[in-house]
This record gives sequence, structure tokens and C-alpha cells, in this order.
Amino acid sequence: MRPFTYERASSASSAARAAAENPEAKFIAGGTNLLDLMKLQIERPAHLIDVNGLGLDEIQLTEAGGLRIGALVRNTALASHEVVRRDYALLSRALLAGASGQLRNKATTAGNLLQRTRCPYFYDPHQPCNKRQPGSGCSAIGGFTRQHAVVGISNACIATHPSDMAIAMRALDAVVETVKADGSARAIPIGEFYRLPGETPHIETVLEPGELITSVVLPAPAGGTHIYRKVRDRASYAFALVSIGAVIQPDGSGRVAAGGVAHKPWRVEDGDKELKNGAKAAAAALMADARPTEQNRFKLELVERALAAVIAQARG
Repeated sequence: MRPFTYERASSASSAARAAAENPEAKFIAGGTNLLDLMKLQIERPAHLIDVNGLGLDEIQLTEAGGLRIGALVRNTALASHEVVRRDYALLSRALLAGASGQLRNKATTAGNLLQRTRCPYFYDPHQPCNKRQPGSGCSAIGGFTRQHAVVGISNACIATHPSDMAIAMRALDAVVETVKADGSARAIPIGEFYRLPGETPHIETVLEPGELITSVVLPAPAGGTHIYRKVRDRASYAFALVSIGAVIQPDGSGRVAAGGVAHKPWRVEDGDKELKNGAKAAAAALMADARPTEQNRFKLELVERALAAVIAQARG
């Protein structure tokens, strides 16, 4: 691991300002992803800004009847919270499907949203990767692609986003609240938070330099049946080949987001609209612009089958 300096932030605005002033700085909270990447010298921050003491670890009801989740709320605390389990069960189930208990005890809400891809080429410093070194090329394209994205891809990157929690947040229409380096606040709908790879896959979100996530807000409960279905190569501690997060209403309408298929949590309005017409129609709308390889083409059928299982479960 390369040498680095360290400071403890005293406020969210001072943390954002310090990060903006030092392009080689990174925020650190749980560190469950960042420290691994630092050990591999994939991330090389010269300065770490510890945000654990900022008091952003509370879960509160909002005036609109929703829920404000502090950026530093640990995944275990969020998954087990009474209101989350009762009114946002999709979120609780997605969190429990991810990682191990030990990691969930340390991982934070903001860190989960911002975790980097688990593409094996990204993790191999000897392989070209546009995410790791912009302009170097993408080893996954033309390589082993079974785990990679099938939709929303570009000629520069076909990596997938690894977060289970982000899939649930997308289906629940969460809003990400931040503070910028000048101290101003911003609210970003999660549907606008992540960027598609395009020609700049190393820029993964719309966050500005130094901008710090302070909380994630969920709207008032949507009701319906909440289901998170994760298909993976083994039963635990594995990233999704395909995952489906859905809120299904009694009349068959609802919301659906897919994981394991794109550079970000994947949701399209046409997929929501087609839920009433069954899994085949909804999956076709959801994957309408897919560009699979021969090795990951099976994901298209897997999305349909997973969605069929979700709809069947919702109908009882």
C-alpha cells in the first residue's frame, strides 16, 4: 500500500471542501471496498478524509412520510430497522442478499452506492481497463464476458455495477442528498445519479469533485409486495449474474429494476408498464437495447425467468 496522509473531518462541508482542494483525496468510512483497492494499488489516494464522526448515522422519518437514511448508516442497521423491514422490505432483502454479516456490519449506505465494479479485468493491474486507466482499452471486450453487462454498454466498457442495495433504491425511487465543496446542498434522484459508461467509464456518477453524500431519502411507502430475487453462481457471498428488485401491486402493476446486467441499476419505464402483461413482455421492454456477447447471452433469458418467479411469488 502506498503512503498516504489522513485527517478526521469536523463537518460535512469541511470534508467536501478538503476533498475538492486535493484531487488525490478520498473519503473513507467503512472502507470495505476502498481499502481492498488500495492494497492492490488500483486506488491510490494520497490523502484520506475520515467522515465517520459527522453524525450521519441516523434513520429518521421525513415530513412527507418517507425515510431519511444517513450516509453512514451501516448496512446491518439499515436491513434490521423496523420501518425498513415493514415498509421498505425490498431494501432490507437486497441488503441481506449482499456480502457477509461482517462486511454488512462495516459497510455504509453511501459506500454501498459508490462501490466499484468487480470486473476481473478492473482488478488485474496487468490488463488494460478504461475504468482503472482511462484510454488504455477494455480487456473484457473480446475476453471472458460471462459476468459482464448486456445492456447500457459502450465500446469503452461492459462492466456491471455490483450493488444489491442500489437495485432496491432504484426501484423505490430514492433520492441522494449531498453537500458540495461550496457548502450548498443538492438532491439527486437515483435514476439520474449513475452515468452510463460512454467514452468515460471511469466517471461513474454525477457527483462533482469533493461532493459528499450525506443521506438517501426514500419516498412514502409504495405498498404492494416487495421482492428481491438474486441469481448467482453460489448461494452466498457472490455477486449477481442477474437480480430483480420489484414492488408489485395487487393489480399487477409495479416497479422493477434489474442488477447484474448493466453499468448501473437498470430500470426503464416501459418495463414497469409491461408488468401487467407478464414476465416475457416486461423483460423484453427492460432488455430492449441489449447487446450481449455469446458468453452472456443467457442473461436475457435469465432476466425473464427471474422476473416470472417474482411475479408468481407476488401473486401468491
